[in-house]
Amino acid sequence: MTDQSGEKTKLEKSRNIIAQLKEMDHYAKANIEKLTEFWLLLEGEMKQKQLAKKLEALLTHQNAFHDALAVLVKDYEAECERLEKGGS
Repeated sequence: MTDQSGEKTKLEKSRNIIAQLKEMDHYAKANIEKLTEFWLLLEGEMKQKQLAKKLEALLTHQNAFHDALAVLVKDYEAECERLEKGGS
C-alpha cells in the first residue's frame, strides 16, 4: 500500500525496518554460535584460558545484543499492529 505519490507509507517503512532487524537477529545468532565454538576451542583443546576469558566477555555482550534486539523486534511488531488497526 503506497500513497498517491508512490512513496511508502509509515507502516511499510516500519515493516521494512523490522525485516532488516530480523536479518540482524539471524546474524547475531550466527555470531553467538561461532563465538561459542571459538570459546570451546580456546578453553578446552588449546588451553588458552586468558584469551578464552576475553572471548567469553565478548560472547556475553553479543548475547545481550541479541536479547535486546529480540525485544525491539517484538515491540516494533506490536507497534505495526497498532498502526495497521488505524492507530496513530
